[in-house]
Amino acid sequence: MTQNGDLPILPGATLGVLGGGQLGRMFAHAAQRMGYFTAVLDPDADSPAGRVSHHHIHSDYADVDGLARLAGLADAVTTEFENVPAPSLEHLAVARPVSPAASAIAIAQDRIAEKAHFTRCGVPCAPYAVIETAAQLAAIEDHLLPGILKTARLGYDGKGQQRVKTRAELVEAWQASGCVPCVLEKLLPLEFECSVILARGRDGQIVHFPAQRNLHRDGILAVTEVHALNMPKTVAQGAVNSAKSIANGLGYVGVLCVEFFALADGSLVVNEMAPRPHNSGHYTMEACDVSQFELQVRTLAGLPLAPPRQHSPAIMLNLLGDLWFTSGEEKPVSPRWSDVLALPGVHLHLYGKIEPRPGRKMGHLTLTGATLESVRANASQAAQLLGLPPVEVTGLA
Repeated sequence: MTQNGDLPILPGATLGVLGGGQLGRMFAHAAQRMGYFTAVLDPDADSPAGRVSHHHIHSDYADVDGLARLAGLADAVTTEFENVPAPSLEHLAVARPVSPAASAIAIAQDRIAEKAHFTRCGVPCAPYAVIETAAQLAAIEDHLLPGILKTARLGYDGKGQQRVKTRAELVEAWQASGCVPCVLEKLLPLEFECSVILARGRDGQIVHFPAQRNLHRDGILAVTEVHALNMPKTVAQGAVNSAKSIANGLGYVGVLCVEFFALADGSLVVNEMAPRPHNSGHYTMEACDVSQFELQVRTLAGLPLAPPRQHSPAIMLNLLGDLWFTSGEEKPVSPRWSDVLALPGVHLHLYGKIEPRPGRKMGHLTLTGATLESVRANASQAAQLLGLPPVEVTGLA
């Protein structure tokens, strides 16, 4: 066991993670491959990460005894999702290095604080207004409609979001939310969505992956494309520069994903940030020489950050629980994995979740190849075999 603050933390030590979902599972796999032991704290006794980790602490995230057990096992601690209580991270940071810091997590948990941070960093957001009171609701300016009303807290994968066209719909939507704090964002002429994943060390060094072009369906990421022609270079570089500004403004340590909207006029506005590895970065496990999860290990352990290199064009397809019910039967039926795996360049990742449910992230496919044309062709065929919507050709080619 290292002393708090002793860095780097070398292989043979134990790395801890709050959260037992698929991101924690893939972090554990990356850490174990590099020679670390892992400890997971999660309230689900059957959590995907807990099932593959050396230690699984079955505990609530705010349980003091559970946190003490984690601190006793782990030499450093990270998190796999942003809704872990920030005070729990503060509690752990007294005894062990923790990254990202509780202060960064707290900002990511609150859209109001998050947008204020983006503004401080000089990164433009969509025009918006904060709604915490009936008076603020009544004072909304007309130019913000039509818009999207988003709850300030606990919104992800499209949850806590309602489109509104009129003032009457806005009032109804805010009341339906329980009159909790919200932000109203103006709807803008969206061209496409993209994201940047970076890693920032304690010394301020930043490395990043290429900008990723994303397609969402029903608020959930469906397809990510990463190749030289996925978007104009000026847009990609602008997204990278903005993501770096956001990370530097936080004094961030760890892996950070920043999501953007690219507008029809070629400009960018920031949507939100995720203080962790991200669904849109799963392709890095096959298409890059360093994955986002290895960079998470490196930032946590204080190891050098090697700039990642993408060696293959890649398309990632998200696999939701709906795929187990495409035949119309009540009981889940396994998708056509054998047919899909017969395609070249297909990499299947299933997350170890026992029960498939519609809308639940069960896994993903990454498709890589020597040429963009072959990757697109195989992605289209895989989507057809699985009953997914067609993979549309996007980008500059």
